[in-house]
Amino acid sequence: MKNLIFFALFFTLISCGEEVQPKPDAYLALEYPETEYESFSRDCGYSFEKNKYAVAKNLRGGNNCWINLDYEDLKGTIFITYQPVKNNLDSLLADAQKLPLRHTIKADAIEGSRYTNDLNRTYGMFYEVTGDAASQAQFYLTDSTDHFLTGSVYFETQPNFDSILPAAAYLKKDIRHLMETVKWREQQ
Repeated sequence: MKNLIFFALFFTLISCGEEVQPKPDAYLALEYPETEYESFSRDCGYSFEKNKYAVAKNLRGGNNCWINLDYEDLKGTIFITYQPVKNNLDSLLADAQKLPLRHTIKADAIEGSRYTNDLNRTYGMFYEVTGDAASQAQFYLTDSTDHFLTGSVYFETQPNFDSILPAAAYLKKDIRHLMETVKWREQQ
């Protein structure tokens, strides 16, 4: 009888020998609309292609050439400002290059990449910001003589890089397309 109890106890312990594995972290399955672009222009010095999903709104203050591209479901906005160059290119460039540096306190990294398109006479920089900074991407474009365009991405939420990463990547792709399709008024 002792042997029978011993074997029953032994087989019970062996059968329950499965190791406990921690469950993997769950991630949100975020889906964004398929990207389709359309031409966008106002009575300003520039035009570009924007995502059809983005709603273009004038910036408060009445300047018709300052545009917000609102992505309502993403709670994100690309703020676009335009200024004509009037012997002030140096100060416009200095201001545009200082703007990403304001985010260094919260940013893990800021990487700038030069943009040049000789065909459309557009030259500038694209800044990609990583970390819990308020803006995840910024850019400026100019033709160096008449036009100066800047843009920044902001979200209507407390900056948390891990949470906004998919939405930020979506908007960065749209910014790159916008930069590639900018045309100045004289070219249109």
